[in-house]
Parts: sequence; C-alpha cells; structure tokens
Amino acid sequence: MFDRLSEGFNSAIRKLSGQGTITEANVREAMAEVRTALLEADVNLKVVDQFCEQVIADAAGAEVTKSLKPGQEMIGIVHRRLVDLLGDGRTEDGQPTPPPGIMKVSPGPTIIMMSGLQGSGKTTTCGKLAAYLKKRGRSVMLAAADLQRPAAVEQLNIIADQANTDMPGGAQVHFYGEPEKCAEYGKAVGVAVAVCQSALKEARRLGVDVLILDTAGRLHVNDELMGELHGVRRALNPHHIFLVVDAMTGQDAVNSAKIFHEKLEVDGIILTKFDSDTRGGAALSVKEVTGAPIRYIGIGEKLDALEEFHADRMAGRILGMGDVVSLVEKAQEEVSEAEAEAMQAKMAKGEMTMEDFLKQLRTLRRMGPMKQILGLLPGLGPMLKDANVDEGMFDKTEAMIQSMTPQERKSPKVINPSRRRRIAQGSGTETNDVGQLVKQFSAISKVSKQMAGMNAKSKVEAVKEMQRSGGMDGMMPGLGGFGGKGSTKSKSPKTKSRRKKSR
Repeated sequence: MFDRLSEGFNSAIRKLSGQGTITEANVREAMAEVRTALLEADVNLKVVDQFCEQVIADAAGAEVTKSLKPGQEMIGIVHRRLVDLLGDGRTEDGQPTPPPGIMKVSPGPTIIMMSGLQGSGKTTTCGKLAAYLKKRGRSVMLAAADLQRPAAVEQLNIIADQANTDMPGGAQVHFYGEPEKCAEYGKAVGVAVAVCQSALKEARRLGVDVLILDTAGRLHVNDELMGELHGVRRALNPHHIFLVVDAMTGQDAVNSAKIFHEKLEVDGIILTKFDSDTRGGAALSVKEVTGAPIRYIGIGEKLDALEEFHADRMAGRILGMGDVVSLVEKAQEEVSEAEAEAMQAKMAKGEMTMEDFLKQLRTLRRMGPMKQILGLLPGLGPMLKDANVDEGMFDKTEAMIQSMTPQERKSPKVINPSRRRRIAQGSGTETNDVGQLVKQFSAISKVSKQMAGMNAKSKVEAVKEMQRSGGMDGMMPGLGGFGGKGSTKSKSPKTKSRRKKSR
C-alpha cells in the first residue's frame, strides 16, 4: 500500500539531502514531485494543495538542527504534517492523539451501529470487529438488521460461528436474527428498528458486553436509507456509529463518507480493502474532507485482519520509516514474554533447533502475510516493493521439517545426502530444497548469535547490510526479488537450457 506515495516522498527527500540548507525554493521544487504523487494517488485536490503549502511554510521557517541534515529535517516536518492529515491532531504535549477504543458501559451492552453503502464489506467487517473484541476478552452479539438483502442474515450467522470456532479467546460471539422479517421489510415502517430493539433485549438478558448492529446498505446514499438509520439511532441511542468504506473506490468513498457524516455524525470510519489500495487517496483525504477520523482498517479477508488505525504509525510507513510498534504488538499477541526470553537465550547461545525454527515460522505466519510483516521493519518497505514473496515456500519448509527425525531437528548437521533424499521424499520436495533449508537455518543461527549482543540501532543496520549483500534471500525461504543468493527472479533462457541439458 502507498507504494507510489512512498516513492514520491522519498524522491523529494533525496533531492533535499544534497542541499546545504533548507530554503523555500528547494523545498518547493521537492514538493512539486510530492504534489504529483498525491494527485496520482487520488488524494482530494484541496487536501493536496493545503498539505503542500503547510509543509513548505513549516520548512521555510525551520532552522536545521546541527546534528541533522536537510533531508532528515524534512522527514520530521513531513511526518508531523502527515500525522495531522491522517489523524485527530495532537495532544497538548505535542504527541499524536491515540484512537479511542470501544467504550465500556455499565450496565451493558455497548451498542455499535455499523453503516455503509452496499458492497463496502460492512457485514464482513462486523464479524472482524466481533473477532477483534473477542480476542480482547469481550463477549459480542451480532444483530442482523440488514433485512434488505436476505442473504445478509445468513451470512452474519455463519460469520458468528466462524468467530467462535477460529478465533482465540474465551469470550463468546452470539448471533441474533429474524430472517422471517425480511418478507415484511419495505411493507411496514420500522421493521429493522424493531429487530434492533429485540436484539438489545436479548443482549441484556445474556449479559453481552458489546452489541453490533449490521444495518442495511444501499447502492447510493438516499433519504430512505438515512431515515432507517435515524430510526435505529433514535430507538437505541448507540454509543458508537461506524461508517464502513471501501478504500479502493478512492474519492467516491470520501464523498459518500462526507454525506454520511453530515447526516449521522459518525464516530469514525473503518476502511476496508486497505491492503489492496496501492494509491491511498481515501486514507489521506477522508479525515480532512469529512471530519470523521479513521478508527480501523481491514488488511485482508480473514476475520483477524482488522487493525487499529494509528496516524503516526501510518505516516511512518508512508515515509519508509517502518512501524516497529505495530510489529511488536503483533508479536506480543502471538508469543508470551517468557517464551520470547527463552528463545532469545537459546539464540544467543547458538542452541536454536529446527523445532524452534518451525515454531518461529508459524508465529510469523499467524502475524500476517510475510511481505506485510517485513515491510514494518525500518528501511525495508521500499526495498520490498518489487520483491516476490512466495507464501507457498513456507508450506514446503514446514513439510520438510516435519519429515525430519527428532535427532535431525535438534542437530541439522547430521543431515547427509541419504537423509536429504528421505526427507525430500517424505515432504514431496526435492533434495536441493532440503539442502537449501539446512543452509538457511545455519545462516539464521549464525546471524542470531551475532546479533544477540547488539542494540536496536545496530540490529537495524545489520539487517540493512544483509539486504545490501543479498543475504536476506539466502536466509528467508520464499523471499525473492532482491537479486541475491536464493532470489526467485526469472532466469534467462540460456540458463534454463544449460540446466535442462545437465540433467
């Protein structure tokens, strides 16, 4: 995501890096490229002009800190303005305002009304929000108030079952629906309101923490839709009103969000398909145009693919600064502190086994797509743009490790040619694949031991050095496109013919 924007910002900052001082002239020249990138990303024209002028004004009045170069100073200025553009502004001490979570009320439940146009992913997002809350120990009821589309009731019921089956956490996700009311919808006024009221009574009876109302969507904003939403709002007085918006529709999404906010005063926006939007126009425009902040983003199809939106972290990703805080939070959700300390001690002593490697690989995969996770590391985002991350290679890696004996997992050095053949046969892979895995494991073990005593800055520099030397390809299965050893870049016809002949 934000690929084109990142290129524009990084190019502008590189232009300033060679300058001795920051002046209005060289900043304007650099920001011309940023302006083009923002417009190509489908950012609102008024937002683009205002943002560029603010950055120019800030830069012109800034004095370059003695310890910083002009390019570095510019990164700080642009980052601050991006945070203001994406988020709620800043607190009195100058820190970014954190997004508020879902409030807790007593007596419960907390009522959340979900709204949005048809096709925005509203019903699926209801399930994602329920899974997000379940993971944090809060019981949820999903109420099917979308009676316009009969399949929506059944879909929400299935999603509730999936959340209980697939998602961790001891809390329960309940479902409430009255599919028979779909036949009455449109003939009688207030049918959807009555369903929501009945759902609230049932949620109170069960002692549910959060009630999520999946209201009906339309193909466009109209008075009928707004009348129904106003009816639900008056009857239940929800604590949160969220608007679900498809990020890939760009300025159309922003315009519809503006109308919704003007008529409903929504608390926040949830952007769906955020991971598929390479332009980022909706994300950069929606807060400034509508006045409603982004609260959550959908980053995939699975129920756990919902993240809190943090303006300061997203600004860092756009500028290629990474997002270490989000990476740490993802890791903490999957690995306990005790497990992390035990693994760190093993790695420092060079005692990591293939079994440990397999556990780490599975943990990483639970955190999300590998390219997305690596992109959170400082400096690696822009480098991964053209990288080919083959997720299927991770399945092969797991199969190979599972085909090893306990002795082989503990000490991969004992894996000789005959053992390689047996492991390959058991995992449905080639003997060369097994040999490459053993080499990768050896490289990772060596680097982990070397990095054990480094501070955070030294570790980041070590990762960058490995990338520059092509070492990342040789160490991470499935990662190609860096041009180093193990890259999955296409081979020339000449190379292919030689290989074929040699066989």
